Amino acid sequence: MRINGVFSGGGLKGFALVGAVQELEEQGYHFENVAGTSAGAIVASFLAAGYTANEIEVMLAEEDFQDLLDPRKSLLSFPFMKWLSLYWRMGLYQGKALEDWFFDKLARKSCYTFGDLRKGSLKLVASDLTNGKMMVLPDDLEQYGYDPDGFSIAKALRMSCGIPYFFEPVRLIAQKGTIVVDGGILSNFPMWIFDEDTVSIKRPVIGLKLSRDQNEVPGRSIRNALQLFEALFATMKNAHDEKYISRDQEKNIIFIPVEDYSATQFDMNEEEIENLLSIGRSRTKDFLLTWSPIHLQLVSQRNVTQMKY
Repeated sequence: MRINGVFSGGGLKGFALVGAVQELEEQGYHFENVAGTSAGAIVASFLAAGYTANEIEVMLAEEDFQDLLDPRKSLLSFPFMKWLSLYWRMGLYQGKALEDWFFDKLARKSCYTFGDLRKGSLKLVASDLTNGKMMVLPDDLEQYGYDPDGFSIAKALRMSCGIPYFFEPVRLIAQKGTIVVDGGILSNFPMWIFDEDTVSIKRPVIGLKLSRDQNEVPGRSIRNALQLFEALFATMKNAHDEKYISRDQEKNIIFIPVEDYSATQFDMNEEEIENLLSIGRSRTKDFLLTWSPIHLQLVSQRNVTQMKY
């Protein structure tokens, strides 16, 4: 059965998304159109390029992710230079090695730009901080002076995965140096993205979210300034998406609890990776026991009808 898929962000916790897709593929589901933010954007892009979940697992498992961390070199080795660079460059790592890695993997499937993909098959979310708005790639690229079909998918991924202060933001030169960072700032789980797509009436949409169901999430303990900042960021990141997700839509979302893992754990070992894959597979298997594609199609039809009126 062919479905549409929406993948949430979550950094290195995204291995759980791969496990979930493996289970879906084994059960006979295949993705027609995909969308995602950050880690979800990576999985979505590789699927759109033609990779299977098993191929993605092998590709990720073979990679030493610490090689993708590329701090700028300095003639001075004083510790404060690192923080001075962060102040001016706005990120600890350049992000070029990450973009080059995306380019190499996509090139193996002859995918370089959005023009190499079927129109509408891939949508990625990024955050335009300069103008204070969300970007959907490639849909919004014309507004920034770029040809969507000629825009690099690897560059778009670099934009969607640009964790603030961790990686240097992308500057869009065609739009006077617009600063773009991780899409998770504004929509970490863009389940809304196929709403205006008439194809959603014909094809079910499954969401894969790297978190527990909101009703299962315990309240936060906020006792100091650091915990306050973490709570502020988490609330800001999830508020838009949580408001959008209705009770009907929750039935179409695979919630994958991975709170015990870090999004920036670039030294993750094989056991931790296998645990994440296993969590994704297990949660998806449980989800498919009760999920009804017919119910989802009726919900999609009702959403589109409501939008018209």
